[in-house]
Amino acid sequence: MQRRRILQGAAVTAAAALLPASVRAVAAPPAETDYADAQWFPASESNCTPSKGSSERPVDLVVIHVAQQTFSQTVGIFRNPAKEVSAHYVVRSGDGFVAQCVRERDIAWHAGSWDHNTRSIGIEHEGWIDQPAYFTHTMYARSARLTADICDRYGLPKDRAHIIGHHEVPGSDHTDPGPHWDWVRYIRLVNLA
Repeated sequence: MQRRRILQGAAVTAAAALLPASVRAVAAPPAETDYADAQWFPASESNCTPSKGSSERPVDLVVIHVAQQTFSQTVGIFRNPAKEVSAHYVVRSGDGFVAQCVRERDIAWHAGSWDHNTRSIGIEHEGWIDQPAYFTHTMYARSARLTADICDRYGLPKDRAHIIGHHEVPGSDHTDPGPHWDWVRYIRLVNLA
């Protein structure tokens, strides 16, 4: 297991080296992430709520988002303390690179609903809801692996009742992930991961 973790870490470090300099500057020194295939890109502490103590919080949902931004812009927004927004993860379109921005034990501010924020893990995806070219096979596959891992660790069924879009959060005024997000494909990939 340790050997696998080291090899995965080396692959993630190599992938990070391919990031533009502006995004590499945002990345923190290597840190342990909740998901082995992610690299730590911390959000500002002003944009999330830290857990009380070291115990895990109850999670019963994964909320899928489309950022309406590029990967580096999204990470930059989460780092800006004035923005008051964050998600646990960001998935890049072209290569499926996964950044973890908020620890899973902490509450990311992503759903627009305190109730949903406190009981969910938020995953942002690079792109725009009206530009389906951003929804690459690699992005779907890497995001699905992340979601499957979250579901396995929290004991969540891998279905649409537990993996929802931002637009499905009660009271949300958002439309992401939008009409081009292929839910059938995504849930199938989550269940195959």
